Amino acid sequence: MGNQFAITAVRSMRTYAHHVAEVLSRYPSFSSGSGDLDIVDALRTDRFADGELEVSIDASIRGKSVYLFASAARNEAGIAVEEAKIELYHAVDALKRAQAARIAIFEPYVSCSRSDRTTRRNSVGLWIHFKTLSSLGADQIITYQLHSDKSKTMLDPTQCAIDDVPGLHLLKKRICDVYVRTPEALEEEVRANWAFCSVDAGGEKLARRFANAFGAPLVIAHKQRDYSKANTIDSINILSAVPIEGKKLWIVDDMIDTASSVESLIRALAPMKPAEINLAAVHAVFSGQASERLSRLSKEGLLSRVLVTDSLYCPSCSPDDIPGLEVVPSSDLSATIIATIEKNGSLSGLFNAFDAERYLRRPRLL
Repeated sequence: MGNQFAITAVRSMRTYAHHVAEVLSRYPSFSSGSGDLDIVDALRTDRFADGELEVSIDASIRGKSVYLFASAARNEAGIAVEEAKIELYHAVDALKRAQAARIAIFEPYVSCSRSDRTTRRNSVGLWIHFKTLSSLGADQIITYQLHSDKSKTMLDPTQCAIDDVPGLHLLKKRICDVYVRTPEALEEEVRANWAFCSVDAGGEKLARRFANAFGAPLVIAHKQRDYSKANTIDSINILSAVPIEGKKLWIVDDMIDTASSVESLIRALAPMKPAEINLAAVHAVFSGQASERLSRLSKEGLLSRVLVTDSLYCPSCSPDDIPGLEVVPSSDLSATIIATIEKNGSLSGLFNAFDAERYLRRPRLL
């Protein structure tokens, strides 16, 4: 008997979706029907002379759960944000009309996640996006690290559930695996000589989770912004209960966009003589001059390493472009999420607070 679910993708996420399908095909419970699991290339997008588009599916999905991978951010197909969203909406409609039993949108990075509130007479892009997907028939939306915890409450969960998986756990595990390695090093080195720093006051909660996970001090950066201009900072105040001199600092955030805030913060921290400054973020948005800024900081010796995930396509995510850059893959986690859902398992373990000591003391396979 074949699998009762399938993996597909719009043009913006096909390579990533193929990786996830490949991982799933190695699961013993799914391997026998792996041939009908990967239908990533079955979605076809046709453009008409007047600019309109149409999406169709060249595979039978009747009665199946379909996981549709999508991204409206920078992507391998070079599709603009607006077109990528329209293609996604058409794809959901096509899957619904093909009588998929259930449609789950897997969007690792939601490009409009910062448009999550109204402060004046403005539209709210994230609500529009989620509401459109739900209205078209999506049953579930799976993401990694939305910009705000409150965003997952935008929709009625009886109509469309939102699972915002903490992508930061991927970075915490990589820090443990590569830069800590043992419980002894955690106790003797990390807790004595490391500190975790927020990019701004709004990121305090996120940075505090890192500090609590590793048992290290917390540093908070408070920015004074000129809100009449995008991506501008007037001044930065650093709040810390411990001296920063000699500390290994990890600046943590959900995303790196233009890297303007990060550059200003690193230059404000450098005179305090930390042993090194590192940067960790889930989403490598890297807009504008972000790569140049990070590269410049690295070459000046102000930035030691940068950890990001592959939640969106990033052609400049290479140590050749940014010295010290490391990209943490997320396809295994995506496969785990899908496998857990298909086995009617619990995802709660992915949402629990991360404990570095427990992780380092876990039993290892030989």
